[in-house]
Amino acid sequence: MKKFKVTFNAPVTLMFVAVCFAALILGYITGGWTTNHLFSVYRSSLLSPLTYVRFFGHVFGHANWDHFLGNMMTLLIIAPLLEEKYGSVNVLWVILATAGVTGVLSFLLFPNVQLLGASGVVFAFILLSSITSVVEGEIPLTFILVAVIYLGQQVYDGLFVVDNISNFGHIIGGVCGSAIGYKLNKGKGAKSQPPAPPAPSAPAQPMQTVNGNNGNYY
Repeated sequence: MKKFKVTFNAPVTLMFVAVCFAALILGYITGGWTTNHLFSVYRSSLLSPLTYVRFFGHVFGHANWDHFLGNMMTLLIIAPLLEEKYGSVNVLWVILATAGVTGVLSFLLFPNVQLLGASGVVFAFILLSSITSVVEGEIPLTFILVAVIYLGQQVYDGLFVVDNISNFGHIIGGVCGSAIGYKLNKGKGAKSQPPAPPAPSAPAQPMQTVNGNNGNYY
């Protein structure tokens, strides 16, 4: 009988989930101190080293268990497949780029907002997954539909729905995922076929052959 074993199939994805889980537990243990000082981003002094930690650390922070579970469930469905296709390094780059861009823009544009959560990263992966079949000069219809549905909903909610969800973070995450996905797939399409081998003159042989601010989470 064949034995089954558990494989560490998506190291970056699993480590990201583990850090988010640890950040949530630390938040409960410290009464929210670590969440406010390490795992959320808001307007603060540029002379403080923690400001730069928060530019990236905010994607690990979550407001509560429901917030955490909602993001992690979607992430665990999508991200391992992308890590298998693009490799762990590229998946890590998507996470860091999305975190940095979202953190800096939120810091600059929304001084009274405290932002935390991994939804920007999740949206980046959603848009990245929809553009995996892109080829030179062609845009998949599935990518267009996903972009219209997901990003369109965020724009609508941002304009007409009052809640504590950062639609801005979702939009920036989607844009980052789309841009990185296009870059990763550029030139990998199957538009051109390799030249056919010359006809053999003899019968062919077999060939060997990854504080104090208004709190927004996302």
